[in-house]
Amino acid sequence: MLQYALLFLVIALVAGVLGFGGIAGAASGIAQILFFLFLAFLVVSLIIGLFRRAS
Repeated sequence: MLQYALLFLVIALVAGVLGFGGIAGAASGIAQILFFLFLAFLVVSLIIGLFRRAS
């Protein structure tokens, strides 16, 4: 999922440089959503891993 976030970030940067503001905004929004989903899943998996290791 982090790879998709980075991919959309690169798309947003390229679109921004080329002057496609709407596409750049949409791609950066998608990249932000995917990045925060990745962080949430990372935290959840770390917590689950700690509980499994403790029991």
